[in-house]
Amino acid sequence: MSTTVADSRPDAANYDQQKFAIGLSLAVGFLMLMGKTYAYILTGSVAILSDATESVVHMFAVSFAAFSVRLSFKPADHTHPYGHEKVAFFSAGMEGMMIVTAAVYIIYTSIAKWIVGLHLENLEFGTLITAAAAVVNGILGGYLVWKGRRTKSLILIANGRHVLTDSWTSFAVIAGLLMVMWTGWLPFDPIIAILAAINILWSGGKLIRQSVGGLMDEADPAFERQLRKALDSETQRRGLWHHELRYRHTGTSMWVEFHLLFPKGCTIEEAHWKATEIEAALKESMPVSLNIITHLEPREEHDETHKHLKAATE
Repeated sequence: MSTTVADSRPDAANYDQQKFAIGLSLAVGFLMLMGKTYAYILTGSVAILSDATESVVHMFAVSFAAFSVRLSFKPADHTHPYGHEKVAFFSAGMEGMMIVTAAVYIIYTSIAKWIVGLHLENLEFGTLITAAAAVVNGILGGYLVWKGRRTKSLILIANGRHVLTDSWTSFAVIAGLLMVMWTGWLPFDPIIAILAAINILWSGGKLIRQSVGGLMDEADPAFERQLRKALDSETQRRGLWHHELRYRHTGTSMWVEFHLLFPKGCTIEEAHWKATEIEAALKESMPVSLNIITHLEPREEHDETHKHLKAATE
């Protein structure tokens, strides 16, 4: 029996693209924070404050994401033999926790201001600033998610979804400010802020859930169906069999391992080349980057051999 391991080095070809996207997110986030802070100072709107608070979180989160992108492309070494790609899940979890913290702060501030008394002014100008920020963040968030999917970067996708959430929060704030201006009823402002915070909580919770699932190597049924279909096709074409299929997501790629069963009389050279062909075909057919480990075994007397090995270790 033998084991072949496909090249496990991270694909650094996408590094510059991811670095540019994160840098753009950081620069735009800073401008949005300045604009929303100015709008809050002008209006005193707690809804705009909630929007600005999420931008503060975005600045911290995107800074950590920039560090994560750089670390995820660091090659494997003796301290991390599987590489550093799983930092992507830490990045997503950190961003989720920051979003949840911001949402709790927004709810607290909204209720406190409502109790003390509401005072709003310059709503028209504040609404225009918030609307501009919403449009810019919507474009940026869509770009980050698109780029993240193209480069297979969980870090960019998580950051893009956060920016899109920020955009939807801004639109909700705009709706609340318009209702205040149309009706003159000031409590619309904290009510919209609280509703926006609840939406933020949901978004942050999903990021944390995704982070935990990745760190715990949670199964991906859609990926497994596609992988198993491709593997069945490639092995059947070559008159082979497979079993013990397993996989795990690293944040930027998938580690896949399985056993290949060969008929009696197959030489080790022939088995090796067939395994290499199957690995190449899987990499070509799957939409994500794969690191593949194949374990080569004879089909004849396979079960009996494993029974003896298991008995010997017990």
